[in-house]
Amino acid sequence: MPKLVRFHETGLADVLQIEDLPLQEPRTNEVRIKVEAIGLNRADVMFRRGMYLEEPRLPARLGYEAAGVVDAIGAGVNGIRLGDLVSVVPSFSLNEYGTYGETVIVPAGAAVHYPEHLSPAEAASIWMQYLTAWGALIHYGNIKAGDFVLISAASSSVGLAAIELTNLAGAKPIATTRSSSKKQAILDAGAYAVIASQEENLSQRVAEITNGKGKPYL
Repeated sequence: MPKLVRFHETGLADVLQIEDLPLQEPRTNEVRIKVEAIGLNRADVMFRRGMYLEEPRLPARLGYEAAGVVDAIGAGVNGIRLGDLVSVVPSFSLNEYGTYGETVIVPAGAAVHYPEHLSPAEAASIWMQYLTAWGALIHYGNIKAGDFVLISAASSSVGLAAIELTNLAGAKPIATTRSSSKKQAILDAGAYAVIASQEENLSQRVAEITNGKGKPYL
């Protein structure tokens, strides 16, 4: 029987339990993955603590991201074969699916192929931050070439993803971080400018960088 992580009450990490559960077969439009790596997200922590978008139905599974090898396919699935390398897009209810386990089932639409030059750990760690930044900047913010985009907590995974997406859109990412110790690393990551918020006046620096024309989105 595969080992899976569940929790029977909400709380800190010590409520998590590793359990041996029967191997399940995928249903229609589902695939089963032999997991090689998982992603850890703030959403997982909030769900486990009962503070997320939905209340966990106990005992609850956990986990939004994973990468591994497809070892079973349900009816109606197209474009995925046994043995394919896939990573899991966080696009489902945590009350329906979870990725913390040796073998897990996910919706076929959430399983996407990843390039072989990526390691399983890399493939499992790329979705949440880019989808979060894409939703804010592209889908809702509709940024365009020439815009200035103010990105807070720029050294975080979402912040770095936002810098990349802003550059891809032809806009100019202005990054903020608390101290100047991370300035060069953030500039190397593609920031147009970096503001150390504990050392500089934020609004004044934004005005200087944008010549008074800045339009912050994030």
